[in-house]
Amino acid sequence: MINMIWAMDENHLIGDGDRIPWHIKDDLVYYKNKTKGQIVLMGEATYYSLKGYYKTRPLPYGTIYVASINKELKLPDAIVINDVDSFLSNFKDELWVVGGATIYMLSLPYADKLYISFVKGEHKGDKYFPNIDFSKYKLTWQNDTEEVRYTLYERV
Repeated sequence: MINMIWAMDENHLIGDGDRIPWHIKDDLVYYKNKTKGQIVLMGEATYYSLKGYYKTRPLPYGTIYVASINKELKLPDAIVINDVDSFLSNFKDELWVVGGATIYMLSLPYADKLYISFVKGEHKGDKYFPNIDFSKYKLTWQNDTEEVRYTLYERV
């Protein structure tokens, strides 16, 4: 089962450099509750961004896979993969794809569930989520708050 989780604004904005363009505590708690202790896949830039945030603390995941084009990359707390398509097409356990933009784009064809936090309003940044063909998914859950509409889309 391939799960993808992310927050985006009305223009599909997901990032500003290596940061999230907003700070919404409830969304951070929602994300942490879904991904804590889980097997995750992220890109190299996302990994370094999170390491910068957590500094000396370990990342709050179970097994961490980091996608990189650098075949020589070694990370002390993650497994480096160089072929995302092969990895996803052969993955048998539950996996959470946690970013960034390129990894989302490469993972979308394999995704069974999309956990999307639609952040209300427009924000400034430079990283966007790729277009989604929502005809391949069914909205199965949503919860509206003042700042975010939380949704779950499942592949049909």
